Amino acid sequence: MKSVIKLVPLIFVLILFSSLSSSNEETCSLTIEVKNLRNSIGVVQFALYNKDGTIPDEDYNKFYKIAISKIVNGSSEVTFNNLPRGKYAVNILHDENKNNKIDKGLILPKEGIGFSNIQSIGFSNRPSFTKASFNLLTDTKIKVKVIYM
Repeated sequence: MKSVIKLVPLIFVLILFSSLSSSNEETCSLTIEVKNLRNSIGVVQFALYNKDGTIPDEDYNKFYKIAISKIVNGSSEVTFNNLPRGKYAVNILHDENKNNKIDKGLILPKEGIGFSNIQSIGFSNRPSFTKASFNLLTDTKIKVKVIYM
């Protein structure tokens, strides 16, 4: 009986450490890279979404996380850390005048925009969370194409 009592604290410590290590495994990092920007003026805004119906988000008020990165030689990159595993989508803005919004002409954006999994945008190919989403299950790096209209 005494040996069982001595094992209880050890078992408790083992359970505690195993639960801590498993919670760390449930998070991932996501690195997003954009290349071939038309210039190195301004910044790139990376918006991350995790719910259906959040894209399109022209006013950037439905995002899960957002980051802004400098442009170096027509490229930019950002990493989101400690993300729970799940479904995500990315929305990119090449914000040339650093005003944190999409500048438009009559209808179309004047600045570059991009979405994960989407190579072209048009009236018949509008972005949505469903089209842009992907499963994040492990540390991942993706490339997003920035489109200029």
